[in-house]
Amino acid sequence: MANTIHPTAYIADGAVLGDNTHVGPFAVIAAQVVIGANCSIGAHTVIQPYVTMGDGNIVHPQVVLGDLPQDTSFKAETVSWLHIGDDNVFREGFTAHRASVAGGVTRIGSGGYFMNNSHVAHDCEIGDKVIFANNVAIGGFVAVGNNVFLGGNVVAHQFCRIGAYAIVQGTTGLNMDVIPFTMVGGRPARHFRLNTLGLRRAGIVGERYKVLEAAYRLLKAKQSLAELQETPELIVLKQWLAVKSKRGLHGFMTAAVKDRHGEE
Repeated sequence: MANTIHPTAYIADGAVLGDNTHVGPFAVIAAQVVIGANCSIGAHTVIQPYVTMGDGNIVHPQVVLGDLPQDTSFKAETVSWLHIGDDNVFREGFTAHRASVAGGVTRIGSGGYFMNNSHVAHDCEIGDKVIFANNVAIGGFVAVGNNVFLGGNVVAHQFCRIGAYAIVQGTTGLNMDVIPFTMVGGRPARHFRLNTLGLRRAGIVGERYKVLEAAYRLLKAKQSLAELQETPELIVLKQWLAVKSKRGLHGFMTAAVKDRHGEE
């Protein structure tokens, strides 16, 4: 199907648009941009050079994709990239910057939902089916796993890792890593239990869930996971823990802290 492009939109020579893509009023799409099929680019959106985007993405008004990283040492002539997968939704005011090193990539997966004024910084790696609530801001080189939910106003220090299926309470500040499959919150941030609801929705129940429960208890006690039954989730957890952390892990909520927060 043919594209629908508003007459006030600017599309530079060399930009590539897939079939059945809509471009709204006053949108700007620079050269060296590739946009897949069945995308919607909202009014006043700006897509800077060196951005690639897959199919089925919905970009709401006033989004900026692929601008220069907020790194004072970055040279504007450096060629780096922002790569975006398929079927994401970017709400009003969302921003994502390209990488800060030559040839580097800021990467956003597929199926994500990024609410208004949230931000993905340079050199980040964002997995599939993530949700960033309003005003989430993550620093450079942050890694976010698949199926992560970040509540409103969550901020993450550069180089933090947030493991798959984690959920982070709104207004939490992260300056260390978040273990996969867990819930994190409080000030300072601490792990306080498994992401029970998220795991249930993902079909991680029964014995698979019990293994994660046992793994959580062992990690809290700083003991080995070697004797646990190998499940797909435990393999993911072990692989994640095997990667050297630059920030260390957030600690665990104690019974006394749970009482103060009203936790059972």
